[in-house]
Amino acid sequence: MRANLDTALLNFEYSKFNKLDKKNLEDKKLKELTDQFEAFLIKKVLDISLPKNNPLFPKDAGDKIYRSMYNDTLSQTMSGHFGFSELLYNFLKEKNR
Repeated sequence: MRANLDTALLNFEYSKFNKLDKKNLEDKKLKELTDQFEAFLIKKVLDISLPKNNPLFPKDAGDKIYRSMYNDTLSQTMSGHFGFSELLYNFLKEKNR
């Protein structure tokens, strides 16, 4: 009888932690997606607002590519710090409950 009780308790604890891990994983994925969306919005703003004649990227064959890569890296770095990602994350998390 003792073995069955131990097995039942072990299974209960495992299922409880498994649900918590799954929920934490889903929350982490949602946060990553909202950060990526914020990075996308920031990149669009940077593409529009930064001057086209930037001395960092002189006119040559790859200046558009370099400017795009620069804006992409800058937007990835800045994402998650403007508050839009957190707002969207909280809204979607509440909506999902």
